[in-house]
Amino acid sequence: MTKVCPEIEEGTLSKLAVPVSVDVSFSSDHFPTYKLGPDNQIVEEPKEDDKGPSVKETVEKESELLSDQHKRLSVRDLASKFDKNLAAAVSLADEAKLREVASLEGHVMLKKLRDALEYMRGRTDGQNKEDVETAISMVEALAVKLTQNEGELIQEKFEVKKLGNFLKQTSEDAKKLVNQEKSFACAEIETARAVVLKLGEAFEEQERISEASRAQGPDVEKLVEEVQEARQIKRMHHPTKVMGMQHELYGLRNRIQEKYMNSVKLHKEIAIIKRAEESKSCPFVLEGKQSLGSCLRICVNASENAPDISSCSIQWYRAACETSRREAISGAIQSMYAPEPFDVGRILQADILSNGQKFTVTTDDPVDPDSALQSRVESLMRKSNSEFSVVISQMNGQDYASRSHIFTIGKTRIKLSRGWISKAREIYSTSMQLCGVRGNVKTPTKSLFWQPRKSLTFILTFESEQERNAAIVLARKYAFDCNVSLLGPDD
Repeated sequence: MTKVCPEIEEGTLSKLAVPVSVDVSFSSDHFPTYKLGPDNQIVEEPKEDDKGPSVKETVEKESELLSDQHKRLSVRDLASKFDKNLAAAVSLADEAKLREVASLEGHVMLKKLRDALEYMRGRTDGQNKEDVETAISMVEALAVKLTQNEGELIQEKFEVKKLGNFLKQTSEDAKKLVNQEKSFACAEIETARAVVLKLGEAFEEQERISEASRAQGPDVEKLVEEVQEARQIKRMHHPTKVMGMQHELYGLRNRIQEKYMNSVKLHKEIAIIKRAEESKSCPFVLEGKQSLGSCLRICVNASENAPDISSCSIQWYRAACETSRREAISGAIQSMYAPEPFDVGRILQADILSNGQKFTVTTDDPVDPDSALQSRVESLMRKSNSEFSVVISQMNGQDYASRSHIFTIGKTRIKLSRGWISKAREIYSTSMQLCGVRGNVKTPTKSLFWQPRKSLTFILTFESEQERNAAIVLARKYAFDCNVSLLGPDD
């Protein structure tokens, strides 16, 4: 008898046999081994406990981590940002060229239009001639406005070119910084890698020594226990000496602090007595609140032989304290002076020369700050540009009657404008000066002296004392970020 088996197609077998992915990871690369236990039960043999990673593996892992850190240590983002800014400056320059071509075409069109109108005026009369003349005047006004726009376009083109050169130089500096930082990072990584290798060798040597010591027997273990006990006894006694020395140092510091406070108190009392004695013989007195936002005035004591303050020579000074070296405030030669933010925390003095005699008046305490000024400056710094409403009191030393202008302080430049007309617009430079007014003006506490460039100066009057002081602090901070110090004349 023949046994017949059912035929199975190859397609069915291929569907039943599901392929195994190569990405599958098994816990072991061989089949587990079993043995027979009690009652003929199959028991898997216990696996040996894996030992922890060796020192060599740890060193290799640390080396890989250091290599990854080396790849991350880069400041290429800084260079890419400067390159983007440089590309933006180039696009601005191209846009300025296109605007210049459009302006030239506008001039040509206006010239042709004016010639056509002139031709029509010669051939018309009456009401039509007046309309043609009105059109000609409008074309001439458009030509004047186009010329003004060309001037602004030339100025913007110069500034864009200047900014492009600055960004190009900054990009080169950033690339140099990238290479320098990369070399520093490589050196540090190599040093760290060498230290890790040395530590690995030291750990291996220590393991070998510990194994050798354990093999020597119980004598070494006893010696180790004695050494540990000795170290513990040393630790117990050593902190007591340190604490005693710390208490002595605290006592000495307290005594020195008390003596210092007593000396400061005595010094103040001596200064008050000296000032009282000088005030008896000095015909002048300093009046006004000694704080930021106020005005100090030199007045004459009520006496018959009192000199005229207008005929005296005056010079104001600032000093860190009454006994320290003082520095003259350039331009402060009037009988009144409005402190600026730079004077906060300093003593103000004024020397008065009258009839060959020299008198000195001094503030009782350092100039106090404005409590609300710091919060005002912080709120303004959150903006990219801060605008202040000002009035031009003087221009190039001459009185100037004007309406309200906008004084804009940015992170890279300062601008004074009214509408679309700019009086001055300059980036921070060493030729720029900005400080509180030191001349004779009506409201010195609200006035500010600004020199955007040489041969151009302004005295601006703000709406309040706080706005004036906030503008000074903000401009000096932005200028300092640009590596420029904004001070007064000859400061």
